[in-house]
Formats: sequence, C-alpha cells, structure tokens
Amino acid sequence: MRLILERLELVTMAGEEMNEDYPVEIHDSLTALESSLGAVDDMLKTMMSVSRNELLQKLDPLEQAKVDLVSAYTLNSMFWVYLATQGVNPKEHPVKQELERIRVYMNRVKEITDKKKAAKLDRGAASRFVKNALWEPKPKNTPKVANKGKSKH
Repeated sequence: MRLILERLELVTMAGEEMNEDYPVEIHDSLTALESSLGAVDDMLKTMMSVSRNELLQKLDPLEQAKVDLVSAYTLNSMFWVYLATQGVNPKEHPVKQELERIRVYMNRVKEITDKKKAAKLDRGAASRFVKNALWEPKPKNTPKVANKGKSKH
C-alpha cells in the first residue's frame, strides 16, 4: 500500500511539473485515486492500531462475521487492483472466484441481518384486527323495530 502511494505521488508530482509524463486528461483521475488510497491507508492504520482479538471481543458473532468478510473482500479487491497494475487480467485469475465466494457469504449475512430487522407479526392482534374489520350479517331471528311514525300518505 505504501509503495503504491509513493509511486502515485511521484507520478502526480511529475505531472504538476511536466505534463509530458502522462496525458493531462487523467490528472484528475490520478489525483482522486491518490486521495482514495490515502483514505484507505488511514483506515487500515486505524484498524491495525487495535488488536483483532480486542476488536472482536466487543462485537457479537454476526458483527464479527461482517468484519471478517469486509476484511477479506478488501484484501482481495486490493490484490485485484495490484494484478491489473501488473498487466495481469484479474478476471482470469483465481482471485475472481475468491471475491465471488466472499460475496455469497456477504449476501447470507445480509439476509440474516434483514431477518432480524424484520417486523414480527403479533398473530393475536392481527386476528382481532381482521375479525373486527369484517362485516357480519345480523341474525335473521332478530325482531324488526316497528315504525311508529306516521305514514307519508
């Protein structure tokens, strides 16, 4: 990571001094990449400042799984980028299958999380609600109230 940042800084510095080293059109992209890599580097430093065991002790098993999956996905994604920078097609490398495998597990964890967040049905309340909302016909044996009023003739 540090090596990539150093090389990128050299390229952007060279670009500021001489625009002949790389096309001017990609200067903004290189600057954005440098910024993103710097942010990733800062996050990695933060994560590495706390021991893994100390971090995982504070989390429930589902959160632990999320941390492990995100870490594995991030490392494999960075390796994907490294392969691409070395001229290797990452789509033909086993890293593609590894990323897909991790993505499958991430989807499983998401399903579990969504199930936990889903509203629980109170069957008794739902039953009472439906029962009271339905129209019920009056029994046929109920006496009709006689019309005591005058007729309209």
